[in-house]
Amino acid sequence: MATNNVKLLGKHGCPFVNRVQMALGLKSIDHEFMEEDPFKKSELLLKSNPVNKKVPVLFHAEKPICESLLIVQYIDEAWPNNPSILPSDPYERATARFWAAYIDEKWFPLTAEYRKSEGEEAKAAARDKLVEGTLLLEEAFISCSKAKSFSSGDNIGYLDIILGSLLGWLKAEEILTSTKIFDETKIPQLVAWTERFCANKAVKDFIPESEKLAEGFKKFEMLKAASNTN
Repeated sequence: MATNNVKLLGKHGCPFVNRVQMALGLKSIDHEFMEEDPFKKSELLLKSNPVNKKVPVLFHAEKPICESLLIVQYIDEAWPNNPSILPSDPYERATARFWAAYIDEKWFPLTAEYRKSEGEEAKAAARDKLVEGTLLLEEAFISCSKAKSFSSGDNIGYLDIILGSLLGWLKAEEILTSTKIFDETKIPQLVAWTERFCANKAVKDFIPESEKLAEGFKKFEMLKAASNTN
């Protein structure tokens, strides 16, 4: 859908920005991408998102919408053309929103907690929490998908976008920790889903390369450590 009044303020490689790009791509919405410097917040960002001061921010008809979960929902409602992103059934919509919040607030932070944990005991405890949370996601996917290809059925939906936008960083975490987080022996349904999701032409270009993410993270950590010793 061609439109000239949609702009996205974000940072390339940011998973929360990527999920908005995925939603726009699924809806075929043309938009202008405005790159934000994460180390020097622009006046536009501070004005449009004064509370959290973070990207992404979607501008539709000059009006800002903040927070990626809300932006994806907004896109689905503002452009109700197919494909739909959120389920039409109220219970299924509520369920998708619940698990999306779980992914962002509970599950994904566990990957960083595991990477940062020090000591054998702390590392084991953090890994157990991550494995437990990932098994919950496998059960949620099986329940929501009803034996279909994606969480909402035959097409990519809300929960797919929210989790799928994190896949590049998830694989980067696997590289950084030398740990298989998405283990096909434990969560075969989700592992099969990742292959279908990453192959979809509407979203695959918005999944950053994990090797580059891991290398960039290592360089950032080295620079931070060097600055702390000076």
